[in-house]
Amino acid sequence: MRLTRQTNYATRILMYCAATKDLSKVADIAEFYGISEAFLFKILKVLIASGFLETVRGRSGGIRLSRPADQIGLGEVIRAVEDNFAMAECFESGASRCPLVTNCGLNEALSRALGAFFDVLDDYTIADLTNNRRNIHVLLQLEAGKDEPLVPN
Repeated sequence: MRLTRQTNYATRILMYCAATKDLSKVADIAEFYGISEAFLFKILKVLIASGFLETVRGRSGGIRLSRPADQIGLGEVIRAVEDNFAMAECFESGASRCPLVTNCGLNEALSRALGAFFDVLDDYTIADLTNNRRNIHVLLQLEAGKDEPLVPN
């Protein structure tokens, strides 16, 4: 299974916002990850509609997490952003012509594998992905040119 580029960056946008702990500017996020602002806005629309981010209007506005990072599950984010989890044709509603679709060992195995995939993702939050032992803090400190030590707590 492969997640889309949109899902990858949706998670990274949330990580960025969690790491900065302040309002984040769209232009800064786009530059940091090397993606276009247009692509970023497409992703933001989904993240805002799903309740992960909120916007603050005005001259000093931006985006921020709508709830604490430790209350945003990775599995929840991926389910909200990813369009399709069909691992095989038989997962697609009405698309399969296989006579075994309702009683197939392969279908059962793939369903269990997908469930296990989400069980693992559900064990992580955005806070888990951005704790002090992770690179995002180091990268943000370097980007900002801060004089703070880069040693994890």
